Amino acid sequence: MEGLWSKDPLVRMRAADAAEKVARTNAALLQPYKKKLLALLAEAEEQELRWHLAAMVPRLALSAAERRVASATLQSYLEDRSSIVRTFALQGLADLAQDDLEMRAGVIELLREACRNGTPAMKARGRKLLGRFVRMRVRDS
Repeated sequence: MEGLWSKDPLVRMRAADAAEKVARTNAALLQPYKKKLLALLAEAEEQELRWHLAAMVPRLALSAAERRVASATLQSYLEDRSSIVRTFALQGLADLAQDDLEMRAGVIELLREACRNGTPAMKARGRKLLGRFVRMRVRDS
C-alpha cells in the first residue's frame, strides 16, 4: 500500500494495480486505508492511478458522507482526458449507487448520457451498467 504514495510513478502504477486486484476478492484488506484512499482519489493526477482508485474505492465500506465525497470526485473524473479513467469513473459511480437510492437516479442519467455521447468504451460500459440497474428494478418489484 505504501507504493501508492511513492515518488516513482511506475511504483505507484504497479502498487495501484496490485491493490485493485486484491480489492476484487478481498476489499476488507483495504479498509484500514480508507481515509488515505479517499484522499488519494481526490488528489491523484496520473491516469493509471485514477482508474485503479476508481475501481477500488467503491468496494470499501463507506459512510453516506464518504460516498458523497467519492461520488463527487468520480464525477470530476468524467472530465479526464483519458477514456479509460472516464469509463472506470462510470463503473465506480454505478457501484456506489447500487446500494444508495439517493444517488441512483443521477447515476442512471450519467450512464444514459455516456451511452449517447461517450467514447465506444463508455457506451459499452454504460449499456452494461444500465442493464444491471434495470435488472435490479425488476428484481425489487
